[in-house]
Amino acid sequence: MAPEGGPTRIKPKGLADYFEVMTKAVFQSGISWRVVEAKWDGFRKAFDGFDPSKVANLTPRDVDRLAEDASIIRNRRKIEATVENAETMLALDRKHKGFTRYLRSHGGFEETVADLRKRFRFLGDTGCYCFLYVVGEEVPGHERWAESRGVDPGSMRSKRAR
Repeated sequence: MAPEGGPTRIKPKGLADYFEVMTKAVFQSGISWRVVEAKWDGFRKAFDGFDPSKVANLTPRDVDRLAEDASIIRNRRKIEATVENAETMLALDRKHKGFTRYLRSHGGFEETVADLRKRFRFLGDTGCYCFLYVVGEEVPGHERWAESRGVDPGSMRSKRAR
């Protein structure tokens, strides 16, 4: 169960749905969720509806343009990561004959998180948990997961950071 007021779960209809959820997790890392939500329509336009094939083909010039686009969060490293993540997602989708098959090829939640963190940029523990939860994959209960990570389930801040 996600925290009260947490993200809504979806049934991904295609790779773009997975990619959009992952991209939101990437940009929410270290930034207020409200700020990201307020700019999300700009992200949809900037990243071509989250079509990973189109995003994977963005050029350095396109990245420069996006880094100047006030309708999105202009974090160059996260924009570059988004392009790389699109390439990675497409490769895993091809290799496993479906991204859902890739997600379910690890034996469990912890193994899936470890592989996601290894393969995708700017995707940490919280981002992986949110991504997997939103796309409808099996995740541990939120409070249990948060406690195992040293995170206060009410505030989503690390207990070690206080």
